[in-house]
Amino acid sequence: MVVQDQDSALRGDILEAILSHAPLTDLVPASRVSHSWRRAVTSSPSLLYRLEPWLLLHSTTSTQTTTHAYDSRSRVWIETNLRPPTERVPTTALRSSHPNLLYALSPSRLSFSFDPLHLAWHHADGPAVWRSDPVVALVGRRIVVAGGGCDFEDDPLAVEVYDIDSRAWNARQSMPAGLKDSAASTWLSAAVYKNHRLFVTEKNSGVTHTFDLETNVWRGPYDMRPDSSVFSVAITCFEDRLILVGLLGEAENVGGVRLWGVNCESFECELMGDMPAELVEKLRSGSYCVASVGVCLAGNILYIYDPAMLEEIFTCEFDGNGGGCRWGSVRSHRSSMERVVFTGLEVGIREVHKALAAERRRFTAEASRVE
Repeated sequence: MVVQDQDSALRGDILEAILSHAPLTDLVPASRVSHSWRRAVTSSPSLLYRLEPWLLLHSTTSTQTTTHAYDSRSRVWIETNLRPPTERVPTTALRSSHPNLLYALSPSRLSFSFDPLHLAWHHADGPAVWRSDPVVALVGRRIVVAGGGCDFEDDPLAVEVYDIDSRAWNARQSMPAGLKDSAASTWLSAAVYKNHRLFVTEKNSGVTHTFDLETNVWRGPYDMRPDSSVFSVAITCFEDRLILVGLLGEAENVGGVRLWGVNCESFECELMGDMPAELVEKLRSGSYCVASVGVCLAGNILYIYDPAMLEEIFTCEFDGNGGGCRWGSVRSHRSSMERVVFTGLEVGIREVHKALAAERRRFTAEASRVE
C-alpha cells in the first residue's frame, strides 16, 4: 500500500539529503514509498542524474553465467540475475572488452551487448575469417575484430569491422606484420580513443600500434614502455589520454605497479603514481607468478586485477582535477577456479529502474570488505 504524503515525516531537502546516501538499487523502491518520496527522487538532479561507477563481474560455467555488480560508492557487491540469453549466447565463449563490451564469437555468429547492465543483446553473422583469439573492441558504433586468425586462414592478421547500424561486415587493412607472432588478445592489451582510434599494445614489450577507423590506416610502432624496469603493461583510455599500467621487476617478484598518463597524439608519458607497497604485497602474495594484469575502467575508477587470482581486486580512483589517484582494494568473493570476465560503466537510476522492470530481474546487496 502506498503511504500518503501526510504519513511521511521526511520531506524536502532533508529527505533528499538522506536519499543521496542510498545505493542506486534502493532509490527505485524508495521512490514508491509515497508521493513526496517519489518527487524527491524524480525532481532532484543530484538523484535522477547521479551516475555510479559499477564493476560487473561475470562468472561463467559450462551451463550458466552469474553476474555480480560492485557499487564503489556504497562499497557493496550486488548479486543480480542479469545474464545473457543462453539459448543464443554460449556461456563458454563469453568474453569482454572495454568500453563495456560483452560478447561471444563463433564461426557462425557474433553476439554482443554494450548497454550498462547488458539488458539488450545484438546478434550478427560471424566474420568471414575465423579466429581463435582476436582482439575485439567497440569503437563508436562499430565492432572491430582484429588478428587472432587460425593457421589455416590466409591472413591471420585480418581485420574486419561490423557496422551496428547497417548490420554489415567490411574488411579493413590488416594488422601490421610486426604483430604476426602476438596478434591475439592473450598477448595484447587494447583501448579505444575518442570512438575512432584503436590502440593495441604488446603486454611484454610495450610496443604499440594504432588503427584509425576513419582513415583505415595502422600507425606505429611506438615504444610505450617508459621505464626499463617494466616487464608487462596494460592500457585503457580515460578522458582524453591513455592510461598505462606497468608491472615493475619480474613476474616471480613484482617490485611495484606504476601508472602513467599518455598523450594520445605525442605519446609523451607523465607519471601519475605508484600503487602503495602494502597493496603490491597483496598482489604479489596472491600468486607465485604475476605475468600480467587486467584492467577495467568504470567512470573515474580503474580496477586492476591478476587474471589468475581474482579474490582481490585493486582500485585506483582518479582525481577529478587531473591530479593523482586514491588507491584501495576490494575482495571479490570469487574463486580463481571460475572463468571470469569484467565490464564496467557508469550506471544511473534509469538503468536500474529499467533492469528491475524487466521480467524476473533483481538486485540483492551483499557484504563486502573494502580497504
